Amino acid sequence: MRIAILADIHGNLEAFRACLEHARTGGADRVVLLGDLVGYGADPEAVLDLAVQEVAAGALALLGNHDEAAAAGRSPGMNDVAAAAIAWTHRRLDPGQRRFLAGLPLSAEIEGCLLVHAEASDPGAWHYVTDAEAARRSLDATEAAITVCGHVHRPALYSLGESGKLTPFRPVTGAPVPLARSRRWLAVLGAVGQPRDSNPAACYGMLDTTTPEITWVRVPYDIAAAASKIRAAGLPERLADRLFLGR
Repeated sequence: MRIAILADIHGNLEAFRACLEHARTGGADRVVLLGDLVGYGADPEAVLDLAVQEVAAGALALLGNHDEAAAAGRSPGMNDVAAAAIAWTHRRLDPGQRRFLAGLPLSAEIEGCLLVHAEASDPGAWHYVTDAEAARRSLDATEAAITVCGHVHRPALYSLGESGKLTPFRPVTGAPVPLARSRRWLAVLGAVGQPRDSNPAACYGMLDTTTPEITWVRVPYDIAAAASKIRAAGLPERLADRLFLGR
């Protein structure tokens, strides 16, 4: 099965649509929305309407920390820019959209692969996998051969061998990475709606569970349109500017 996994859409409708179209053209059998559908971007309602359509058609959607905050209208621990976007987003959502977000699961499994927005040891605590120590903590919490997460907005890959040695990799865009069955893997996706690896193109992952292998995919989209909407909405200017920079 070829699974297109889209994380951290963050209310960016242009990037979301571009990645969905690219994934279907690329032969995706199923779509997974790996959390943070909203927050930062200016199109939370349209993104959620599209996400609901995708779920009705068989997609899987998970809860992210910005989704949780936007549904509740509370943003504990977030910086001022993120909190301002959450408050704005909460006001824009109707009760049905808030219920949709609040009802999303923290994690799920598909064909032996664990899917989670943040990490596996405590999904609802929203810890980041930014180094080998955090990767090991997440891998130690599950027996899944492959774990896929988002939340960091920067692509990364970690491999755990039978000897217990953990090896980090830096994925190359468009290059399929074979996931040897003799090892266990943790793939950290980049972001669809707000990349932070100095590449402004939207990022998603294509996981082939048959091979198995995973490919990080970059998709150009209309950044100017997404940024213009952010400015027009009165959201913090930084949220528009950073789209062009990918950080």
